[in-house]
Amino acid sequence: MLTSFPAGSQALVQGASRGIGLEFVRQLLAQPAVGRVFAGCRAPDQADELEALAASESRLQVVPLDVNDEASIARAAATVVNATDRLHLVVNCAGLLHGGPASLAPEKRLADVRPEALAASFAVNAFGPLLVAKHFERLLAHRERAAFASISARVGSIGDNRLGGWYAYRGAKAAQNMFTKTLSVEWARSRRNVTCVALHPGTTDTDLSRPFQANVPPEKLFTVERTVRQLLGVIDGLGPGDTGRFLAWDGSEIPW
Repeated sequence: MLTSFPAGSQALVQGASRGIGLEFVRQLLAQPAVGRVFAGCRAPDQADELEALAASESRLQVVPLDVNDEASIARAAATVVNATDRLHLVVNCAGLLHGGPASLAPEKRLADVRPEALAASFAVNAFGPLLVAKHFERLLAHRERAAFASISARVGSIGDNRLGGWYAYRGAKAAQNMFTKTLSVEWARSRRNVTCVALHPGTTDTDLSRPFQANVPPEKLFTVERTVRQLLGVIDGLGPGDTGRFLAWDGSEIPW
């Protein structure tokens, strides 16, 4: 439950077409405190579940938003500005670990590293959330409680890296974490109402993790429902002193 946000709070979920992002949309719409949800996704006409949800829920507005295209992000922000003057929660959910135009696959060794795969991973996992912050910042320029949360990953922790490999994904998530931390420092001066955090969701049963679940114990593989419920609990408990932190699904601190 979101109990600490103002009544009628408005949220943006970026990467809302499936997985964790789609479940964020569902659970936010179930929160009494939430007045409206904007769901950003690259290709709304291909997001059948999201479109079906929008058809039955007047508080949901689907917005075309491609994190690989800054002009698309700017247009999405303009669309939301036309509908409201403020957001209370922004959640960046889009992520890329495998597949895509660059045929990305987690590298097992240095010889597997390819420039096009690095570029694709950084574009979605690192640059995207930062560009969303750039264009949606004006909607956080109010005095009410707000949070900006980017879904990161424990494998992006430099201090926690014991296994190596996965160069593109690890590097991009580490960059995302640095961008989030740097953003939190700036907003602590200019957007003091905004708590800015990176969140690790735990291993969740989605398309992103499915090829790598074989060695995950059942008790450590979360459903999307559980993951989002836990993350909303973390978000709801955030205070001004939490800005700039990297937190796991249970609220524990992760080393940078």
